Amino acid sequence: MSRRPDTPRTATRLRRFSPAERWAHRATAVLMGACLTTAAFLYLPALAELVGRRALVVTVHQWSGVALPVPVLIALASRALRADLTLLNRFGPHDRQWLRAALHRDRRPSSRPAGKFNAGQKLYAAWTAGATLVMLGTGLMMWFTHLTPLVWRTGATFVHDWLALTLALVVGGHIGKAMGDPEARRGMRTGSVAREWAEREHPLWRPDREPPH
Repeated sequence: MSRRPDTPRTATRLRRFSPAERWAHRATAVLMGACLTTAAFLYLPALAELVGRRALVVTVHQWSGVALPVPVLIALASRALRADLTLLNRFGPHDRQWLRAALHRDRRPSSRPAGKFNAGQKLYAAWTAGATLVMLGTGLMMWFTHLTPLVWRTGATFVHDWLALTLALVVGGHIGKAMGDPEARRGMRTGSVAREWAEREHPLWRPDREPPH
């Protein structure tokens, strides 16, 4: 099997993410952080008193939410991102094995086979994408009150508020996992990871089969 010139078998680091993917991740993280932070200031009285300018907080929250999908939509021009989205949307037998091991707290590397993305990352990506779309839809109904009847807006408010809490917990878990894996963070920051880390954490990943970044 031939390998790309930039990923020889002797290389100590492997390319993992393209510049477009890293830019989209950072921009999305900033917007998500703005959404969750302003939501906390809007719904927690103790925090609301610290700001005072509720109208400004509402405006930042609304426009951050509307802009949240934009970085990924722009980055779809990157072939590397489209290829990774395809990988994230595919589940195989090894993903079920990974989930079984995670449920049984089996931390042996051999019990958690993974390609470029493990099953947990795939579930996180799918859930977050769906939650973002629901949050966007319900948020627009709450923002443009004249477009929908009152009963719809009441339901949208309920879903939006509780989903926001759930999203905050899930994102917090994502950040916690990232903080416990310095090499994964380095991969998202610089675009490359150590070969030893890749072979241990993602043994089924084949960088030589990926499109050029």
